[in-house]
Amino acid sequence: MSSSASTAPQRVTDDLDRLLELLPEVVQTSLATEEAREQLLEVVLDLGRVPEARYPGQVRALGQRPLERSDLAAVVERLGIFGGDNRAGIERTLHRISAIRNRTGEIVGLTCRVGRAVFGTVAMVRDLLDSGESLLLMGRPGVGKTTALREIARVLADDLGKRVVVIDTSNEIAGDGDIPHPAIGRARRMQVARPELQHQVMIEAVENHMPEVIVIDEIGTELEAQAARTIAERGVMLVATAHGNALENLIKNPTLSDLVGGIQSVTLGDEEARRRRTQKTVLERAAEPTFALAVEMHSRHRWLVHRDVARTVDLLLRGQSARPQVRELGADGHLQVEEVVPPAASPLSSRPRLVPRPLPEPDEPDEPDAREATPAVEPLPVLRVYGAGISRSALEQVVRARQVPVEVVGSVELADAVLSLRQQLGRDPHVRRQAQDLGLPILVLKSAAPPQLQRALERVLERHRQDRASRDRAAQDPAALSAASSQGDDALAGLEECRLAVEQVVLPHGQPVELLPRSDRVRLMQAELASRYRLRTAVFGRGSEQRLRVFPA
Repeated sequence: MSSSASTAPQRVTDDLDRLLELLPEVVQTSLATEEAREQLLEVVLDLGRVPEARYPGQVRALGQRPLERSDLAAVVERLGIFGGDNRAGIERTLHRISAIRNRTGEIVGLTCRVGRAVFGTVAMVRDLLDSGESLLLMGRPGVGKTTALREIARVLADDLGKRVVVIDTSNEIAGDGDIPHPAIGRARRMQVARPELQHQVMIEAVENHMPEVIVIDEIGTELEAQAARTIAERGVMLVATAHGNALENLIKNPTLSDLVGGIQSVTLGDEEARRRRTQKTVLERAAEPTFALAVEMHSRHRWLVHRDVARTVDLLLRGQSARPQVRELGADGHLQVEEVVPPAASPLSSRPRLVPRPLPEPDEPDEPDAREATPAVEPLPVLRVYGAGISRSALEQVVRARQVPVEVVGSVELADAVLSLRQQLGRDPHVRRQAQDLGLPILVLKSAAPPQLQRALERVLERHRQDRASRDRAAQDPAALSAASSQGDDALAGLEECRLAVEQVVLPHGQPVELLPRSDRVRLMQAELASRYRLRTAVFGRGSEQRLRVFPA
């Protein structure tokens, strides 16, 4: 579901002339035209190299003469004093100049970043500001997080009449000098002398100046995360940015996970684990998130909005996919909002299940596809796979590399199939029992090397396709459904008979066991199961009386 809303066109101010007049003459000449200034990100001045202008996705050399020490010294003299973080600015502008020093402390390079105030970006989240709930912005460097913070601070202070205090570390938000830049409107600004003191200034702002809203750029340490929680618990709205491209990055970051509620490992009792149908040790959210709302900024015009951070974190910890709201701002100023409608039924009950059939199996001849007569083929749903003893990141890497329709989940109860290392089944029999109770196939691997994982996923997907085709054929032919069901029951019964014989007679007493007569397909499955215990097998009998005998090692 999507909707569209008209917004005011964006307006940009950059005061670029005030920055260029401090730079060498060759830079001023090269950037004199409007075309050269458009989308300029920064100017790089390095000793012994030609100056460079950097734009999105490209770099352009300015002139041909390498810079000398006198060129850098002249720029530094016009700029003034650099702070302890090696940054300087131009009063009442948003430009930032950062220095690179040699081992003796002498400046040998300058990065002159162009600061722009963009009016109109707040339209992406204007409705979220009315809620009064704390808002967290995430995204890669250069995507416009700080620019959005300025606009949000101005709207909260001027349009909504809030008491807003901006915690400005290194004068990133409101520019250099004692008078803040007009881009933040009537919001007040508290400067931070050194970055490591930011958490102290955050608390000081709440205690001394009675703000309704605190605006912070780049929460990056545990002390700052704790200060943010303290502020939120006092009823003050927070608007901040944090390191990380997405909400999942914060969950995995032990320093900043408290911003989304903190993550703790919980050991469940046997009864509770059975009731949940999950492992005994699970990850859960420790507390309410500091920020109720979160925005992933994928580009300057495409944002993903999580309107309930607590629910999103809970879904991610269970191995399920989050459903953020997608917002895009078009060139015509129209905001496109796309709502992802969740399924009406529970995902555990609505998604198709695999026919419970252990893997691997011998190749079977292809059967004619009954769906060829239908005009449209329904796409195969995503297969959910759980890895027992296999690194989740390794599985996800193979899934991304092969572009297969597989989702790696965090527990057996959410899976359609289980991949396990051979030794893991012995160490964790709970996984095997749980998979059998749920009717899930288990594919046993010798190692977790990428080629092994790739082949395993391909085999599970192929089985998934075959089972889907069988269900489609059975829907048209009830007799086929009955036959498929009886085959599945026979396979399960045969495997359970083999397992009990091995674990109760062959291994503890060292005696051979002869199993009941089964079909060729089931005997092959029984032999494969026995081989996992490193036992020998042989087939005896003729015709329909053929049966498998299992020998001790």
